[in-house]
Amino acid sequence: MPFMQRLAPIFYLAAMKLLLSLSLVLLSLSARAQGQFSPRLKHELDSIRVQDWRYRKILSRLRQDKADSLAAALHLPEEQLVNYAQTQMQRADSSNLRRVEDIIWRYGYPGKTLVGRPTNEAAWYVIQHSEKIAQYLIWVKGAAEAGELPFYRYAQMLDRKLMDDGQEQVYGTQWAGYTVLDHATGKRQTIALIWPIQDAKRVDKRRREAGFATSLAESAAKIGIPYIPVTLEYALWLQQEALALANSQ
Repeated sequence: MPFMQRLAPIFYLAAMKLLLSLSLVLLSLSARAQGQFSPRLKHELDSIRVQDWRYRKILSRLRQDKADSLAAALHLPEEQLVNYAQTQMQRADSSNLRRVEDIIWRYGYPGKTLVGRPTNEAAWYVIQHSEKIAQYLIWVKGAAEAGELPFYRYAQMLDRKLMDDGQEQVYGTQWAGYTVLDHATGKRQTIALIWPIQDAKRVDKRRREAGFATSLAESAAKIGIPYIPVTLEYALWLQQEALALANSQ
């Protein structure tokens, strides 16, 4: 084996150790940076939290067939409401994420010491609604383990990361809905499911330990999707079928 090929694994391990050390240093610095309570930062994050949910609430009301009242309130034709809400939500999400990233890299995750409760969950919502969970999951985990953020919030983010990676979730917090073609009838159908769970028989024990107030069955009932165990292979197949149908349009 060539000399440089023999060295490659050594360089890789050294790089991984360096990244791990850097992450630990950053987490240590962030813990010290929390400092004392900051009313200014609390006010800013409270505002970010309001922005994060403003247009999601509009979309939720549209799904509840309340388009007529929203159209009147927003002075828009009903057919423009969905596009308006989605466009505004994306703009707000982008702006909020940039600011939350700045805050995290300056202070660490803004936990209860720095901004109090429930403001300590504001940054979590912004990250959870972004595509950067993989980048900031370690910060959220550190905050949860330090008591700066409810641990169940980390559990939810971990589940989202696992689902996004095509893996089984741990706490049963994530669900998905896919519109697919019924090949027998040629008609479209939407299938909603609780994403597959690792060791599902013990999920309620893990949920209690993480601080969830409900069982998996109770949580599933609240969102209207009865828990029916499915395999990961089936869930991933549904994803592919939904993608194929979307691309065919």
